[in-house]
Amino acid sequence: MVMRRSFLVLPVIAFNLVFFVFPLGLVILMSVHDAKFADALPNAAAALSRWDGEALPGEDVQATMVADLRAAYRARTLSGAAQRLNYELPGFNSLLINTGRKVETLSPPYREALVALDPRWGDIDYWRVAASASSPYTAFFLLSSLDLKRQPDGTIERAPEDKRIYLDTLARTLWISVVVTFICLLAGYPMAYLIAALRGGRRAFLLGCVMVPFWMSLLVRTSAWVVLLQTRGLVNDTLRALGIIAEPLELIYNRPGVYVAMAHILLPFMILPIYSVMQGVRADQMRAALSLGARPTAAFLGVYLPQTLPGVAAGTLLVFIMSIGFYVTPALVGAGSDQMLSYLIAQFTTQNANWGMASSLALLLMLTVAATFVIVERLTGMGKSSLVRA
Repeated sequence: MVMRRSFLVLPVIAFNLVFFVFPLGLVILMSVHDAKFADALPNAAAALSRWDGEALPGEDVQATMVADLRAAYRARTLSGAAQRLNYELPGFNSLLINTGRKVETLSPPYREALVALDPRWGDIDYWRVAASASSPYTAFFLLSSLDLKRQPDGTIERAPEDKRIYLDTLARTLWISVVVTFICLLAGYPMAYLIAALRGGRRAFLLGCVMVPFWMSLLVRTSAWVVLLQTRGLVNDTLRALGIIAEPLELIYNRPGVYVAMAHILLPFMILPIYSVMQGVRADQMRAALSLGARPTAAFLGVYLPQTLPGVAAGTLLVFIMSIGFYVTPALVGAGSDQMLSYLIAQFTTQNANWGMASSLALLLMLTVAATFVIVERLTGMGKSSLVRA
């Protein structure tokens, strides 16, 4: 019997390993792993890993660098190494590519030949950056995601002010998620209360209205809001026809438009958990409180509301976590200043092919979600509720 049960859970375990554990491990690995330099220039990387970094490398290290540059340029693998070094020190890409083109003309002593070819080879900072890239593992992407930068001498400092974008984007993502969650809670709790209070066909009808959005694509629902909120859209045309406004309102490509569209999409995820808990609250408890002299507001706050808090916590957490990872809706409805962290992840993945930066930002997002879950669980004790255990 035990063996049978074990075989029954094997597909679930395999599914989680393939579609959760393995991708998560891959994201963590890619956020700290970049072996482009070591793969393209293996001998130079090995020689630089033994260099003390106090003065310019000796002739033997420079000769090894020249030999590897020749081999990498012939094999057409130099661009990857140049890209890797350019992440940490802008200008390294042009230095390495230009040197690769003319490396065949160099002759000993290579130290003087490299400096004569480009004076930057005489700058120890370039060699220190190359030495730090000799290891396939790097903290560069993780530091960058926190708006930090490792200097060539090894010290860690904040990035220049004009390049501190990631923590600001994370703060914006959290703020939008909090506002959208609050809007969904304000609209979702009364709706869930109404559904739980009704019976028969009216309850089924309202539940159907809540479920209908699940039958449509997220992209379709977002596109519908673009049509509704634009300058000549249905909302503005209706308000003008009623004489409420004289000129069209700016309802799209701004923050309010993002709030409205995201709240509409995520509202069912707030209503359903709260409704499922409200179903288990006995109606006679409120009647008993009223019969004992409690006012309706006091009876609601003291008897009904505390019993529904597990559903509120579950719905709030679900909506907040889902909103943190939103990409399509802010991209279509919001302006450039309304984009969330997922937008940068997609940009690094699809446009820049910078998998290390995309993975580090994804890891930052996952850690934020994990921290949020722990905080909510500690504050509400929702981990002990039957809803979460289920």
